[in-house]
This record gives sequence, structure tokens and C-alpha cells, in this order.
Amino acid sequence: MQLVVARIGRAHGIKGEVTVEVRTDEPELRLAPGAVLATDPPTAGPLTIETGRVHSGRLLLRFEGVRDRTGAEALRNTLLIAEVDPEEVPEDPEEFYDHQLIDLDVVTTDGTAVGRITEISHLPYQDLLIVRRPDGDEIMIPFVSEIVPEIDLEQQRAVVDPPAGLLDDRQAEVASARDAGEDV
Repeated sequence: MQLVVARIGRAHGIKGEVTVEVRTDEPELRLAPGAVLATDPPTAGPLTIETGRVHSGRLLLRFEGVRDRTGAEALRNTLLIAEVDPEEVPEDPEEFYDHQLIDLDVVTTDGTAVGRITEISHLPYQDLLIVRRPDGDEIMIPFVSEIVPEIDLEQQRAVVDPPAGLLDDRQAEVASARDAGEDV
């Protein structure tokens, strides 16, 4: 199975290094020198990591055959994809691969059905669960332990404890009115 582990950013310097936006909790494993990664678009790769280092808090990589800024800049926005055994799971029991979360049923803490996870959106500072509701609408749920306190892979479900308004606008209006002391 293939997992996106990074996105190539801008060129760094003139010797072919690039910045990368890491999308894996295991960069030391997935983005180590010698790793061969598929790419999206496929025409950019496969790419073999020659060197890696951290500079000012950012991971920099150099790929075999990329020796100058022009070559590095041509790779900008390319996704790096690692081949992973589908049975492999992260070491930390609180971490999950995207494929483990896709198609999980989403329910609230009281058991109310919310929908099903259709994708995971990885933003720079926040992961979001994209959930399709039974009526076909999609909602985004921040993937943080305060809002998603439980992932049960055996039961194939994600339990959410949403703040007022996250799941529907009417819930937010009622909470707002209650907070203002109005009769609801």
C-alpha cells in the first residue's frame, strides 16, 4: 500500500536541496538516506534520498541526480510516496495511518451516528477528518483528542465529542442563546 510521507517545497541553496513538508510521524524511517520513493506526479520519480538534514527546524533533502537549484525547483509540490505493508501499524497506539481511518463509522459519545470518514486532510498545523453524513453533506472534524477521544479499529468506529456547532448550525444557535441567557 502507498502512503504520502512528504510534499516537496522550495529549493534550498544552489546544490539541489529541497525543503519538505513532512506528512509522516516516522520521518527517520520513511525519509532516510537510501529510501526510494514513488512520486505524484509519477513522472517526477521515483526519487532516491541521498542526504537529509534539519536546518532551522525544517527538513532538507537531496535526491540522487538532482545537483542544482533548477532541478530542485522542478520538484516543487511533488508528493513523496512510500510503499508500506498494509498490516503495519505505528508503534504509538495513539497514532494511525490514513488507511486505518478511512471508512470508519463516526458516532458521538452517546452513540448517535454522524457519518463515515471519507478522507483525512493534512493541513500544516491541523489534521481534519472529512466525514460524509447520511444526507451526503460533508463536515470537517479536527482530529484532536479533545474532539475525537476514541478510535476503535476493532469496532470500525471513531467516537467524537464535538463542541457546540461543529456538527450542525442549529446546535450552535441553541448554545449561543443559552450562553446569552435567552430562553431556548
